[in-house]
Amino acid sequence: MLLSALALLLASSPVFVDAFPAYATRYAGPRNDDTRKPIQRRTAVPYSPQFPYTGATLNGAAGTGVGGVQVPAPGDYAHYYEDPLPGAQRGPCPGLNALANHGFLSRDGITTYTEMVAALQNVYNADFSVAVALTMLGFVLDGDPVSETMSIGGSVPLVTGKPGEFTGEYGGVSMHGTFELDVSLTRNDYYLNGDSHSFNGTLFGMMVETAKSTSSAENPLFDFNAMALYRSQQYERARVENPWLYFPQLALHNYGAATFLFNAFPSSAKNYTPDLETISSFFGAVELPNGSWGHVGERTPPNWQNRVAPLNLTEVSTGITELYAAYPKPYGANVDGVWVPLNSTSLSALRKRQSASDPNGILCGAYDEIIEHAEAAPQPLAMLQFVVEKANPVFGPVGCELFTMP
Repeated sequence: MLLSALALLLASSPVFVDAFPAYATRYAGPRNDDTRKPIQRRTAVPYSPQFPYTGATLNGAAGTGVGGVQVPAPGDYAHYYEDPLPGAQRGPCPGLNALANHGFLSRDGITTYTEMVAALQNVYNADFSVAVALTMLGFVLDGDPVSETMSIGGSVPLVTGKPGEFTGEYGGVSMHGTFELDVSLTRNDYYLNGDSHSFNGTLFGMMVETAKSTSSAENPLFDFNAMALYRSQQYERARVENPWLYFPQLALHNYGAATFLFNAFPSSAKNYTPDLETISSFFGAVELPNGSWGHVGERTPPNWQNRVAPLNLTEVSTGITELYAAYPKPYGANVDGVWVPLNSTSLSALRKRQSASDPNGILCGAYDEIIEHAEAAPQPLAMLQFVVEKANPVFGPVGCELFTMP
């Protein structure tokens, strides 16, 4: 048991591209450093009318929702892949890392509300409500409502916050216990080595082997069957190897992340096939000569096209529910190796009521979760004001019971 945990920790150290220069430019687009504009450090690359994608711009509004477009578009050099600059923030979410590596989010990894809402729509063709819900959850857990910025990686409060106005959460997406939780797909549990954001090639290899077992060794597919089984395997492994495992109901967010492998990452140009070429590109995983997996920058695969129809909240919620139901696991925590069950009835009365009776219960349930986390912010009124301004116009028209400022 100790040896297997030690092997996992050793394998978590990323393989640096310097040691494997052939991988550094894999799938990279044409570069013309003499004529291209300098990278904008605090804003995403502006969208051009020549390359509208799904029509979302940096104004926080909805795009067209019409997908099936190549990302990045041929000739849109501003959104071609680039290696992260020294000091750039990258974190545990491959989908966000890929957006930053392509300039749909700020390439330094310090993003804004409007950047993320637009990027989720334009790249993954997320429905506007999904883009707002995911962005708001990110901000109430890890961002700042005054500067409206958030790190997709580690904590940089002097960049994301304003002196004298530190009112939000500044841990960034890498902060353990918020969006980043134990029993991740390809990241260590935090308590094993204090690093729960770096790519772990051993875990990715385990995921590949699971996909082979549910499809075929020649063409492993990261579909529902593979991800449901792998999530179960990861849970069982963590129960044994992590004496301080924490698995609350909030861990269902990890099941949501798993749905992206078969709902958001597959290319519409390849009949939405979640194959190894596609998934390894988004995870930045490269198979090394010895059969292990190294890491390079996350990116879209060659000639990748996003979804034709928008990814909506019903699809996301159904995916989470069905993944968990395939191999249900008890919520709880290891306390120095002793398992302690946790109460799973953590939904507020309002969220229970809206989820059960409203036609838009899933959407309204997401809104209530945003409010619950905002109320727990260091300065809840500042965060709630931010939520009311950004989210209420989206969730109100569908009939959700809205929070109003006192």
